[in-house]
Amino acid sequence: MSTIAAISTGQAAGGIGIVRISGENAVSVADRIFESVSGIKLEKLKGYRAAFGKVKDDGKYLDEAVALVFRAPKSYTGEDVVELSCHGGLLVTKQVLRAALKNGAVPAEPGEFTKRAFLNGKMDLTEAESVMNIICAKSEQAKSAALTALEGTLYKRISEISGSLKGIAAQMAAWVDYPDDEIEDLSDERLLSSLENSLDGLRRLISDFDTGRIITEGVETAIIGRPNVGKSTLMNMLTGYEKSIVTSVAGTTRDIVEESVTLGNTVLHLADTAGLRETEDTVEKIGVDRTRKKSERASLILAVFDASEELNDEDEKIFDLCHDKLSVAVINKTDLEQRIDTKIIDKNFKNVVYISAKEQNGLEMLEKTVEKLLGTEGFDTSAPMLMNERQLICCSAAADSVEEAITALKSGMTRDAVNVSIDSAVESLDTLTGERATESVVNEIFSRFCVGK
Repeated sequence: MSTIAAISTGQAAGGIGIVRISGENAVSVADRIFESVSGIKLEKLKGYRAAFGKVKDDGKYLDEAVALVFRAPKSYTGEDVVELSCHGGLLVTKQVLRAALKNGAVPAEPGEFTKRAFLNGKMDLTEAESVMNIICAKSEQAKSAALTALEGTLYKRISEISGSLKGIAAQMAAWVDYPDDEIEDLSDERLLSSLENSLDGLRRLISDFDTGRIITEGVETAIIGRPNVGKSTLMNMLTGYEKSIVTSVAGTTRDIVEESVTLGNTVLHLADTAGLRETEDTVEKIGVDRTRKKSERASLILAVFDASEELNDEDEKIFDLCHDKLSVAVINKTDLEQRIDTKIIDKNFKNVVYISAKEQNGLEMLEKTVEKLLGTEGFDTSAPMLMNERQLICCSAAADSVEEAITALKSGMTRDAVNVSIDSAVESLDTLTGERATESVVNEIFSRFCVGK
């Protein structure tokens, strides 16, 4: 394998910038561009040792740096690794990287450091995928769930189920292949019990997937309502700053304003939309059409109503948009005299929250209502959890195969036929953990990573 290098810190100015080098020649590449103040070469250092010195390129002094040496296999990638920590300016880190590339390293592909960790047996595929989830986490629950996966919790659960299935398959195969030997036969009752336990474990993982995905990825949320009910004020209250323009003029918001916010432990990908009403204004009409399309695609709708005004036909149309969708009726402007008929609201919405976005009141109740509605309230992020669609597909395929094995057993089919379905389930689970993942699948997973990780 070639020796790779990349900037492993963010592409922005900071206190420290790190250039990571990994591969068989990582130490020799670093020695060509780094001179320690003590004069000792990095090749003389054992693993987990550091040296202070200067980075040079063709004799030109680039920056001071600390070189940290990790020796294979006790490194992140399982290879020899050198991390050069220099000052965190964009120019200097790029210069240090360029020097490493001129002296024997090649640019790392997206996620290649973590990919090498996987290929070298430092982590399974579920743990590798969790690395990107940690980087992208926007809430405490999302980070906690990703850390749980990184600790191998999902891998252990999948391995337990897979190991049980492999044990069943091996015992049945031995009994079929060596009928004259004294091999304990699995009774239909014992076999059925083992298969049903495996199926229950897979189904629990599958049933928690949607809630887990909300925690890790967030939920698309549309703020809708007729003009001037306070949608933009609500948007600003949730974001914590003036993201949307607020005026007393109806139709101020003509396009969709988007922002991701953390509400409690739930990430909402908010869209503040144009007020829903009939209009002859060409630009506003386009905004209204976009609002309708956005509300159709959204997984959650915050339908805003004005507590100080009576409901009208435009409000009635919002009821229809929220029908059969996860939605919360947000009664805004509770600081004013109430004229809205709340009985009609209660008839059309199961979840109703009263707020004053202008006075910043009611946020806690909105938070609790949304978490309860989405199922994220009290969700156990320390439990094994499927983190993405790839894992869900593998788990679902395994569950289908186990169901086929149970059906075959109950219908009196031969043990060979039952074993075929069990083998299929094991293959799906091994693909999930990466033990049987194809090269194209592995490449696709790590292509989504950032360069330097």
